[in-house]
Formats: sequence, structure tokens, C-alpha cells
Amino acid sequence: MKILIVEDEPELRETIRASLIKEKFVVETASDYHTAMLKVNDYNYDCILLDIMLPGGSGLDLLKELKQLHRSDSVLIISAKDSLEDKVYGLDLGADDYLTKPFHLAELNARVKSIIRRKQTQGDISIELGNLKLWPDNREVVVEGEPLQLNRKEYDLLYYFVVNPNRVINKMSLAEAVWGDNIDQADSLDFIYSQVKNLRRKLKQAGATVEVNAVYGFGYKLSEL
Repeated sequence: MKILIVEDEPELRETIRASLIKEKFVVETASDYHTAMLKVNDYNYDCILLDIMLPGGSGLDLLKELKQLHRSDSVLIISAKDSLEDKVYGLDLGADDYLTKPFHLAELNARVKSIIRRKQTQGDISIELGNLKLWPDNREVVVEGEPLQLNRKEYDLLYYFVVNPNRVINKMSLAEAVWGDNIDQADSLDFIYSQVKNLRRKLKQAGATVEVNAVYGFGYKLSEL
């Protein structure tokens, strides 16, 4: 799951980033309006943490742009502005939640998870596909009730496939979803091939009724058998 933090205060931005990384999210950051716009135009995110007051523009203008582009990225506004008018305006523009600074990191993490769960799993704590079941909050996977042991990247790939079932996904989209800003460290797309190969083997050995199929010349698709 990939998060974008749009926050101009360096210390707070890094504190939030470190906290979300501990929760196993892939995290990208932007410190100003222009950088944030470049990122949201190029990539999709499971959740965007958006400050209102930014160098070069307003976070609310960025939110308007997201909605004009018909993007489905969830948005959590994080702002020092605590007026009811600002909250209502932000929510009316399409934000999913509004958190006033200062806040506890535990509350921030809980709200991010809740937003993603509401958007991608219709509020359910778990996601099911065939005989496969995932709990995103604690990154657990079972097949027919038996735990399936995956490394971090294998889990991230599986989660991305499960929330996009029967959709052909190109390798670059997979790399961006799993590595974010560190995509260049993924050793090109060969590492994606290796991780997907291991994931396919583990699913088959566990008797999963879903399978990751290669789509020649494009990428992969997760389908039920």
C-alpha cells in the first residue's frame, strides 16, 4: 500500500514518514504544491496525507485537481486550521477525513488504515478471494485457514493483485506500487519477476484457488482458478 505525504514542515514530514514505514507502507513525500502535483499526475496512491498550507499553492487546490481528474486516491487532510468551515469545505471537496495538528501518530496511523479499508474493502477488516483471505491491518494471509508465510514484497504484491482482481497490471505499475520512490533500487524489472515467481510458487504449494498469470509482453493478472 502506497502513501503520499504532502507536508512542508521537514521534521513533521519525516516523523510521519518513519511512522508509516514501520507500519509497512510504501511512503513517498512532497514538500510543496508543485512537487505534489507532479507526483499525483504520475502515480496512484492508496492514501494522500495533505496539508492545506503549502509553498506554491493550497492543498485544497490540489484536492480539487484530483477530483477533476476523477482520481480515486483517498485523501486525509492534516492541517493546523481547526475551524469547522475549513473541515466542511475540505470534506465537501472530496477528502475522506480531516485531522487537526497536533495529533498523535497512533491516531494518524489508525485513520489511514481505516480510510484505506473503507475504500478498498468496503469497510471489512479482511479481504477474501477464492480460498485466500488477507488481513491488511496486520498483513496476515491464510489459505483454507492455514497461514501463508510471505516476505514483505511478496505480501505487497499479493495485496495489490487482490484489490485489483482480473485486471492486467503492467510490471512498471507493480514496481511503483511496491517500491514507490525507491523504484530505481528494485534492480529494474527482473526483481519483480523474481518476487512474482516466488509468490506464484507459494500460492500453488498452499493450494490457493487463485493464480497469478503472466500476460506476455505486458505484465500479470490475478484470477480465480
